[in-house]
Amino acid sequence: MKDPLELVAHGPVIPVIVIQRLADAVPLARALVAGGVYVLEVTLRTPVALAAMREIVAAVPEAIVGAGTIRSVADAQAAKDAGCRFGVSPGYTSDIGHACRNMGLPLLPGVASASEVMAANADGYSFLKFFPATAAGGIPMLKGLAGPFADVAFCPTGGITPETAPQFLALPNVKVCGGSWLTPQDAIDAGDWDRITALARAASALRPAR
Repeated sequence: MKDPLELVAHGPVIPVIVIQRLADAVPLARALVAGGVYVLEVTLRTPVALAAMREIVAAVPEAIVGAGTIRSVADAQAAKDAGCRFGVSPGYTSDIGHACRNMGLPLLPGVASASEVMAANADGYSFLKFFPATAAGGIPMLKGLAGPFADVAFCPTGGITPETAPQFLALPNVKVCGGSWLTPQDAIDAGDWDRITALARAASALRPAR
């Protein structure tokens, strides 16, 4: 994969995954894939995150594993070394943007304002994560950004629910959305993989609101 926009072809929702226990990584990934969700954003928010990415890459080849919460060049390099096929950052810096391009790690950079969109654009990025989507203005903000940035596509993430996701997906400048609802912590703690597969199946079937 050379362009993160290729992720769009695999479904309307990218799960935002927080793994607390390494033993949960592979069964969680398998449950999501069984539900038709193949693109997995594993966040760098826990001590086991990188090990979890490596295990998923090795054991679940159908999954397209990416690293979320990339906040530094070191994070990006660690994700690349773990076998991740893309990276996602909560914000954007040129250091991270240039480093990811140089190491061949497709990046979905986070933005929350017009100035941040322009900064990412200046470095050649035109598919961006809008984060935190609901707190940063939600659908009205994305509609506002569509005017001056008609050539930019977004993946809104943060505060989106199964009920609001179709409304976001109905926007012309939204190609896919991110969601944490696919992997509720209580289901992971209980090893309720059937529930996660059901949530993934429902998410993969989401369509834009009409």
